[in-house]
Amino acid sequence: MGPTVHVTVTDDLHRSRLTVLLRPILALPHLVWFAFWSLAVLLLFMPMWLVTLVLGRPQPQLHRFFAVYVRYATRILAYVCLVANPWPGFFDDQDYPLDVSVPPPGRQSRWTIAFRPVLVLPALALSFLLAWGNVGVVNVATLGYVVGLTLLVIALLGWFACVALGRMPLGLRNLGAYALGYGAQTSAYLLFLTERYPNSDPDLVEPRQSPPDHPVTLVPADDLRRSRLTVFFRLLLALPHLVWLTLWATVGVVAAVLNWLVTIVRGRPAAPLHRFLAALVRYSFHVLAFLTLVGNPFPGFTGKAGTYPIDLEVPGQPQRQHRLVTLFRPFLAIPALIVGDLLSGLLQLVAFLAWFAALVTGRMPRGFQHLGAAALRYHAQLWSYLLLVTDRYPHATPTMTAPGPPAELEPEPEPEPWPGPEREPEPTV
Repeated sequence: MGPTVHVTVTDDLHRSRLTVLLRPILALPHLVWFAFWSLAVLLLFMPMWLVTLVLGRPQPQLHRFFAVYVRYATRILAYVCLVANPWPGFFDDQDYPLDVSVPPPGRQSRWTIAFRPVLVLPALALSFLLAWGNVGVVNVATLGYVVGLTLLVIALLGWFACVALGRMPLGLRNLGAYALGYGAQTSAYLLFLTERYPNSDPDLVEPRQSPPDHPVTLVPADDLRRSRLTVFFRLLLALPHLVWLTLWATVGVVAAVLNWLVTIVRGRPAAPLHRFLAALVRYSFHVLAFLTLVGNPFPGFTGKAGTYPIDLEVPGQPQRQHRLVTLFRPFLAIPALIVGDLLSGLLQLVAFLAWFAALVTGRMPRGFQHLGAAALRYHAQLWSYLLLVTDRYPHATPTMTAPGPPAELEPEPEPEPWPGPEREPEPTV
């Protein structure tokens, strides 16, 4: 497999309120230019496919043209969706706070080249939810104006935040950078710039962001192995948990209302209600992790800490919370609920694609597992905020591990040397 596509982020989160207000107007020249460029890519796609299939490697000039197109598309979407601030150039002639590195042309398997439009379909489905607007020839049908649902939500929520604060929220920026990175990988794979299949692991964005500092965090200890039998019957096996979770959640609604009233009066949640709701959050996390293949073993029914490979750390004791913030908690959570609904759709798609992968390979792809775990972590933080388990707002950064060299860049072990044909021992004298 060849080298992969990487996204590098050097953005400082600062946003000019004036340019944010006028962002759609300022982007118009780029959108027109991008539409013409997308049309040129559509016309050159078939020649690029045939040349790459015959030669076993992309033609250098076409590779250069398509690589510049992918970088330009990523920059335009970053600017329009407020993931980056400065007005980009029209060519690949300047640095940008969110940039894409595309590997040089190299040899590729002719089999993968011949079936590339079919092999790319799962990645295209995921890109539809993330950043469909920079996925090569797909966006030409609408002149390049299609924007993935994730980027659309980030742009809408980020617009209000940037106008009010003059800064882009870190979680939204990081989620947008991840979406753009996956879209760039899919574009590069579809346009024959690389043979490496798009990797959905959020840890591949450079520099890698630390996991969010939050009272509700993950404790991952999963080895990615999956039993094909339990994967095949996963939904059926999860039915008892789904029934029990529904009953528990029904009682949890009453407990949440009582806890809300107590916290408004006392400024601190009631300890018994806090423990009950914290266990509900942890149990729902275990059930969803099992159902979506993020975790493998059958979970327990109590939501006890330390009983599942993908575990959730939740504050054990109630902390003081601001009464006025508690009073308006349901309204303050609306932006987080929008992001949570988006990540729910993303999690369902990841679980659907991972189901086929786990049946074939007996393993959960690391990228799917990290992305699914990040979505579940956000939901746990969201419901902990709504149920007053914590007053910390959910954080959308999808990173799973601490900063360091990306796993994809770690050197692979060298294969053992071929011993050669066996020879009969020479007779001793």
